Amino acid sequence: MTSIVVLGSTNMDLVAYVPRAPARGETVTGRAFRTIPGGKGANQAVAAARAGAEVAMIGAVGADDFGARLRANLEHCAVDTDLLRTTGGPSGTAHIVVDDEGGNAIVVVPGANATVTSLTHGDEALIGTADALLLQLELPLSVVAEGASTARRLGVRTVLTPSPAQALPPELLATTDLLVPNEHEATALTGLSDPVAAARALLRDVPEVVVTLGASGCLYAARGTEPVTVPAPRVRAVDTTAAGDTFVGALAVALGEGRPVPEALAWSQAAAALSVQREGASTSMPYRAEIEAAFLSPDSLEADPV
Repeated sequence: MTSIVVLGSTNMDLVAYVPRAPARGETVTGRAFRTIPGGKGANQAVAAARAGAEVAMIGAVGADDFGARLRANLEHCAVDTDLLRTTGGPSGTAHIVVDDEGGNAIVVVPGANATVTSLTHGDEALIGTADALLLQLELPLSVVAEGASTARRLGVRTVLTPSPAQALPPELLATTDLLVPNEHEATALTGLSDPVAAARALLRDVPEVVVTLGASGCLYAARGTEPVTVPAPRVRAVDTTAAGDTFVGALAVALGEGRPVPEALAWSQAAAALSVQREGASTSMPYRAEIEAAFLSPDSLEADPV
C-alpha cells in the first residue's frame, strides 16, 4: 500500500451557498450554510486515504470545538493523527462563498496552522517512512521548505500545491519533485497566462509540473518531453471547493502505485470530477471503488498532445 505523509493545514470550512457571490459592499441572501472539515492539507490527506493510501497528517488544530471535530474527522477517514498537534487558541477557518455555478471565493484565517513553524524529530522520522510528502502553502513557508528539504534528504518524493499563490523561495523549488498549480497559480508564479508557456517556465525550477485547468482537465509537463493534456470528464459542477485537493491526493496514490503518468492523471481527473458533483470539501471526496468505476468511462482515458 502506498504510504503518504501530509504536512499541511486543517481548517473548519464555514460555507455559505448563494445564487451569486456579492460584489464589494453588497449583501446577498444565501440559501444554505454548513460547517465542513477542510484545509488544503487535511483535504489532501482525506482524498489520498479514500483513494487507497495509508496516510498520516502533520499539522495543528486549536484547543476548541472546531479542533476536536477536525481531528475526529481525520481519524474517521483513517488518517493517522498522532503527530497532529493541539495548540492553545482557535483552529484555522476558511470562509467560503459557493455560487450556483459551483464557483467559490475563499478567505482563510490560519489560527493554529500558523504555529507550525518547524518540524520535530518525530515529524522527520515519519516523513522518512513515506513514499510521498504532500505540501501546500497554508502553513508558514519556513516549515514547508523544511519539510521539502527533509523529504529530499530522506529520498521521499515531494508534491507541492502552491496555494495560496505566493513567491516561492529557490530552496523550496530546488527540493520539489512535482509542482501542481492551478492555471491561476501558474500565471501568478510565472506572469504567463498561457498554461503551456507557464508550465515550460516552471520546468526551469522543478522536474515535473501538472497545471490543473478546471473543466478543461490538466496539463502535464516534464523536462525532456512534450507537454500533454488530459481532458476532464464532462459533469455538472455543484461545488468545486475541493476539486484540486482531491486531484492531488488521488494523483499521489496513483503515482505511488506505479501507474503510467497519463493513466495516473486520468484516474485523478475521475476523482476530481466526482468531487465537484457534491457539496463540501472532505465530504465530497470519492472512495477508491467510485474512482475506479468512473475511470473506466471511455472519455477519461486518453492523453492528447498539446
